[in-house]
Amino acid sequence: MRAGEIIVLPDTLRDWPWPRQINPWYAECKEESTAWCESFKAFGPKAQKSFNRCDFNLLASLSFPLLNRDGCRIGCDLMNLFFVIDEHTDAANAAVARYQADVVMDALRNPYRPRPTDEWIGGEVTRAFWANAIRTATRSAQRRFVETFQQYMDSVVQQAEDRDAHLIRDVETYFEVRRDTIGAKPSFAVNEIHLNLPDEIINHPVVIKLTDLCIDALIIGNDLCSYNIEQARGDDGHNLVTIVMHQYDLDVQGAMDWISVLHDQIAADFLDTYENFPDLDVSVQVFEDLQVYLDGLGNWVRANDSWSFEVSTASREAHPC
Repeated sequence: MRAGEIIVLPDTLRDWPWPRQINPWYAECKEESTAWCESFKAFGPKAQKSFNRCDFNLLASLSFPLLNRDGCRIGCDLMNLFFVIDEHTDAANAAVARYQADVVMDALRNPYRPRPTDEWIGGEVTRAFWANAIRTATRSAQRRFVETFQQYMDSVVQQAEDRDAHLIRDVETYFEVRRDTIGAKPSFAVNEIHLNLPDEIINHPVVIKLTDLCIDALIIGNDLCSYNIEQARGDDGHNLVTIVMHQYDLDVQGAMDWISVLHDQIAADFLDTYENFPDLDVSVQVFEDLQVYLDGLGNWVRANDSWSFEVSTASREAHPC
């Protein structure tokens, strides 16, 4: 990409029906979660200042607008945890990333066991996050969160292996890995943090389809917005724009346009599937919980887009949010 080159981002959500919403507990939870994250000293002062400007608490509060105060705080802490993990694993080789992934998962599975004093700080951040979350999370949400977080951490290791090998994937295999590295599945488990959705509902083929379509839309939104800073840093190998340019021999704008068409297809498929969801033989409570969950998926796409553009340009240049 040449200096001064103008790239036009596609208006991917021009027909997306979910409006911007924000959790009313945003300000309070932001203050608490920011102080909580800073207390671990996972970054130096300059990096921490840049990290704070990205305001991942805003992302959480846009993504989980209907959760109560406890849920909003869990969401804020999770977004901060994600980026503690990302910041450290993005600079790690595959062996170090595997160690860090194992530390995180051990902390999730043993939230009341003190962490070793000489351990990577991500273990204690994870342990403290989860010890607070499980105070109010339902059993089903807890189980699904841990399962999906394992998938996320395994994919982070895979991303490190790809980085070590300087591998640029094709579109199909990129999506396979990126659906987990983006961290959406554990985030969706927070959507149901106080719900009681049975496995047969979450694993229903139509729910799985809507979940996958939502994740693909999030991947596109995130990669379009982060491409410029990632390519400037030489860290764009795990970005859909680079993948499309490489696979189809396109320039940056050509790749953006190609991705725009793909997003339109994904959005249309999501909306059609959502509007024609089949009738299920479930209780009133399960039906209502499912509606909350599915609506949360639609809202997540809007939230990610809103946050991406509400975080200032200076903040995005300071840190690849």
